[in-house]
Amino acid sequence: MNILVVRTDKLGDFITALPSIYVLRKHDANNRIIVCVAPLNVGLAKECDFIDEVIVDELESSVFALAQKIKDAKIDASVTLFSNTRVALAQFLARIPQRIAPATKIAQIFYNYRVKQKRSEVKMAEFEYNLALTKELFPDISLEYKKPLLSFDDATKIYDVFCVNNDINRKVVAFHVGFGGSSDANWNLDEYEILIREVLKQDKYQVVLTFGPDEVELYEDMQMRLRDTNIVFYLSLDGLVYFAKLVSQFKLFVSTSTGTYHIASLVGCATMTFFGDSLFASAKRWKGVGDEKLQEHFMLPIEQEKRAIIFEDVKKKLSLF
Repeated sequence: MNILVVRTDKLGDFITALPSIYVLRKHDANNRIIVCVAPLNVGLAKECDFIDEVIVDELESSVFALAQKIKDAKIDASVTLFSNTRVALAQFLARIPQRIAPATKIAQIFYNYRVKQKRSEVKMAEFEYNLALTKELFPDISLEYKKPLLSFDDATKIYDVFCVNNDINRKVVAFHVGFGGSSDANWNLDEYEILIREVLKQDKYQVVLTFGPDEVELYEDMQMRLRDTNIVFYLSLDGLVYFAKLVSQFKLFVSTSTGTYHIASLVGCATMTFFGDSLFASAKRWKGVGDEKLQEHFMLPIEQEKRAIIFEDVKKKLSLF
């Protein structure tokens, strides 16, 4: 059976789709899994041995061009984990016999199997809602998946080269201080500096600060703030897959709830993560796909007094890590 799984939004959102893709592939060895993703996520998708083919939704192309790509893949059924009118219409035009999607937005009219999930109620995490949709295709499917879900044969070698190039001879605690995705809560840079220096005081770990390719200004700012330290500042210009391989070897990844956090959880790195104090932005909705024992979550409220209490808690935990 040729199954199309559609998730064409941001990095973290795509990662929440991977458990669903894995269980569909595992359910029947004869299932061929094709994914439709945004250009950003192509490299990561191709690293997953449970994905057989990748269709890229290039927004500059027409919906008819996307429909043709889907039609050429000879899809028997599709599971759209997050829909919009473009991907819904493309599947309709491609005449996929069985088209499953959440019953939300006007786009649902293009699907012939619509599932009421009410994700805004956050009764489950995003990836758990995605997993639930697979049962519409195979009611007897097992929703269990391996953790970490993604691993790399050459990750240790790449990490060793990174350590040699940066004179690293200790386990790494990494901080990603930037924002991204749907994240709406984070510490300010002054607060991050305090937390980072708390780890440095232990003289136990090598601290690495990571930055996305569009965070050059932030990268330079943090270098100035921490110029008296031996911190390694890594501007990620080597691609998403290389970054994932590095993170898989780190001891701890500290960040707000953004795509990089989801990568860390995906590849088995322990995480300390900051979420907005609302149901929409909460850890309940956006927890990682990895082992929950490796995830530590903090909800950051707006009220300064409550925020200060949580900050001291985070500071203490980093000092004892």
